[in-house]
Amino acid sequence: MKTLARLMRELEDQLAVCMRCGMCQSVCPVFDQTGREADVARGKLALLSGLMTSMFDNPEGVYQRLNKCLLCGSCTANCPSGVGVQEIFLKARVILTGTMGLSPAKRLILKGILANPVLFDRLIEWGARLQKIFIRPVNDIVGTSCARIMSPLIRDRHFRTLAPVPFHRQVRSLDLPAGKSGLKVALFTGCLIDKIFPNIAHSTITVLGHADVGVYLPENQGCCGIPALSSGDLPTFQKLVAHNLKLFENGQFDVLVTACATCTSTIHEVWPKMADKRNREAAGRLARKTMDINRFLVKVARLHPLTDPKKGNARTVTYHDPCHLKKILNVFSEPRAVIHATPGCKLVEMAEPDWCCGMGGSFNLQHYDISKGIGRRKAARIIDTGADVLATGCPACMIQISDMLSQAGADIAVRHPVELFAASLDE
Repeated sequence: MKTLARLMRELEDQLAVCMRCGMCQSVCPVFDQTGREADVARGKLALLSGLMTSMFDNPEGVYQRLNKCLLCGSCTANCPSGVGVQEIFLKARVILTGTMGLSPAKRLILKGILANPVLFDRLIEWGARLQKIFIRPVNDIVGTSCARIMSPLIRDRHFRTLAPVPFHRQVRSLDLPAGKSGLKVALFTGCLIDKIFPNIAHSTITVLGHADVGVYLPENQGCCGIPALSSGDLPTFQKLVAHNLKLFENGQFDVLVTACATCTSTIHEVWPKMADKRNREAAGRLARKTMDINRFLVKVARLHPLTDPKKGNARTVTYHDPCHLKKILNVFSEPRAVIHATPGCKLVEMAEPDWCCGMGGSFNLQHYDISKGIGRRKAARIIDTGADVLATGCPACMIQISDMLSQAGADIAVRHPVELFAASLDE
């Protein structure tokens, strides 16, 4: 209750900054689809102004409206008053969940599975072994499959499947010394890379080796915690933060890098603010050392373009700016620099490259029709470029965009920038 009371006081102070100017309307992807004032940041903030009353009168209604948000940060990035909308919504969800409690399903998933990394890994590994029974491939270029039997959860989705062998089984741990660069990084893998896109992790290690950068990779890494916090489950979030801090505090490294936009923004921005008192200082120290892999390669490791004309297959690449990279961490030129440095890659910009893809984690599960509408707009922009490859720095965006491109019948590969660069080293 003390934590909830503190969050409530902080929330009231932050809400006072909002001028209700409505600038958030023009950049909100959810409002663009629904046209409802209640779905835009200004409407939700007005609702929260009376949270103390609303929480007791209609807590479920308040919770449902707060969850109809992608947490993309578009409103925060464009707010003239500098209102930290994403942080406000996360705190409000924690307050409401602390009052109402989690649903049985969320309690099982978050507290029973996600909070226990070893159990989570084992369940996903079993899922990977059994998935072929229930799915069939639909687009080999995009790399998507669909369900053999329709279900309310999967619906008509075209999805990326679980990797046959997760990354943590392929590479349990590393402690490679720095090369000529004199630099050494810690690598935070992230759930989606570990369990769906292990090639991104392999590519990251390959490119770091090319740059003569050492790598520290501790085993038994857990989730960064943002799925739990987005659902209002602060204790599970804090448990995962503590688990990961313990793994990395013993390593000797200069920078912690991740190839996941969401993990990067969560560790850099959210951990120091929402970790418990015992771990807040350590979380702050690690946050200050945390960097997106593209930014590290370009700004710190000084990655040089590969100029060998014999290397690289000619391909046209367009780049999607993940919300958590551009709008929260201001990372947008560096991924493009990695693409420019890759032989054979011609970068063609799409219209609205930083418009949200519509994924939003659990938002995609709860509001798939809206998510799909936003995603179709993104897919159309990608297809219009005539590109062979869509590159982006966020595994969650890769899942959403793969779904939308596959449903549109487009034969466009979806890759991370480091995958493109690493592949050129092997060609």
